[in-house]
Formats: sequence, C-alpha cells, structure tokens
Amino acid sequence: MKILITGANGQLGQEFQKKFNQLKISYIPTDYQQLDITNIEQIRKLVQKEKDITHIINCAAYNNVDKAEVEWEKAYTINGLAIRNLAIVSNEINAELIHYSTDYVFSGTKKEYTIYDEPSPINKYGESKALGEKEVKQAQRYYLIRVSWVFGMGNINFAKKVISWSKDKEELSITTDEKSAPTYTVDLVEATLELIKHKVYGLYHITNTPCTRYEWAEYILKQIGWRGRLNQAKRSDFNLPAIRPESSVLNNFGYNQVTGKSMPDWKDATKRFLKEMGYNL
Repeated sequence: MKILITGANGQLGQEFQKKFNQLKISYIPTDYQQLDITNIEQIRKLVQKEKDITHIINCAAYNNVDKAEVEWEKAYTINGLAIRNLAIVSNEINAELIHYSTDYVFSGTKKEYTIYDEPSPINKYGESKALGEKEVKQAQRYYLIRVSWVFGMGNINFAKKVISWSKDKEELSITTDEKSAPTYTVDLVEATLELIKHKVYGLYHITNTPCTRYEWAEYILKQIGWRGRLNQAKRSDFNLPAIRPESSVLNNFGYNQVTGKSMPDWKDATKRFLKEMGYNL
C-alpha cells in the first residue's frame, strides 16, 4: 500500500498519519499548501511524481457551516468539484478513493438515517457535501463514508471547545435539541482500514452511538470535574446563520454487516479521548 492523504493536517488526517506510522504503511501527507485539490493538474502532477499510489484518502474539506451560507461557491468547490477531480485521477492511476461526508446532508426531520435515505440538506454546507457525494461516484472504486461530530486530538472540535469554555466560565448553555453521534477519529481510522481490508466499495455510515449535544457536554464536564452550572438551551437561542438538523443520527447498518464489527459507545470513545488529552480518569 502507498497512500496519498489530502487534508493531512486536519484532525482525521493527523490520526491517519499516527496509525500509518505505527503500521509502517507508506503514505504521502499533503495539505492545501502542498496540494490544491481544486486544481486537477496539480493532483495529476503529484501522482505522476509519486508513482504506485494505491489509495487516496481525502480528509480535506470546507467545514465552516455558518460561513458556507455566504461562501457557498468556495464550499461547493472544495467539498464538491474537488471530489470530482480526485475521482477522475483515482481512475487514471487505478487507485481506491476514500472520501468522507456528513450527517448534514440530511434535513434532521427523521430520528435516524440509513444508507437508503436520500440526502435532503437544509444549509449550504450540507448542499456542498451532497454535491461531493454525487461526484465521488465517478470513481470506479470508492468508499463514501458519512460521519458526524468528529472529534480527536488534532485541531478544534466540540469536545475541545467544551473543555476550553469550562476553564474560564462557571456557567454554560448547551443545546438539547441537536442529536447526532460523536465520531472519535481513532475509531474512524480503525473502521476505515477495516473497510479497505474487505474491499467492499460503496456508501457507509460510521459513527459512535447517538446522544444530544447537551448529553455529550454534560458527560465531558462531569469526567473532568467541572463544578459550574450547565444550562439547557435550544438551537434558536444562538441565532446562527445556518440552520442545523435537529436529529441527524446515522445508523451504521452496512458497516457491521460487511466487517462483522460494531463501533464503540460514545461514552467509551469520549473517555478514551479525555485520557488521550491527559486527564486522569
């Protein structure tokens, strides 16, 4: 195996690098400074230089949900058109393409979504990721993996934000009407490699188990011994530019059937993450 990682400096990209170093798997880490995936000729030039690439793992994405309402063309380009470029190049070099999408491709009006459900995004970010889902299908061999609420050691995420807020605030307000499933980067990397091993291409949902934003924050704060007050809030209290889905739980049906494995519980994943952060639990 020789793997090209795009978006290698993001939290998922960093996790793959750690894993590949452990397994002694050959990889080429690139971020937007080294490789602009919106430019197909740049991708072609790189793969011609780095011969024998067997897999392209795309961890690059435009992730600013609120800014995407205004910068929708940028979001569509990075999350949509760039995926078309990766799909075309993966075909040209006969490589497998692994691409990640999001629960935000759904409206959030159902309690949970399976791989059967058709995307119905309610914000521009969700639309841009839904466009990427269409484009990835140009690849002859692809894994399209939907995730939600990704968290890990690299970069900022909701879990890290909660910890940061708790350091200088005695009172926090977190939404009770946003439900999805945290996805720990360590578990996601393991699950992705499991799929690659089985070579069953297609669409998957891979997350830990479901909870609300409030339940997740409450658990984190309890584990780290915060003594402040946690208030229940609603999405409407924050007046954000982009609408968020109320319940966008992804059902992992398909992954379990192919691999014979289940994703760990969200509390277990969160506890392991906090230990990785240095908390003595």
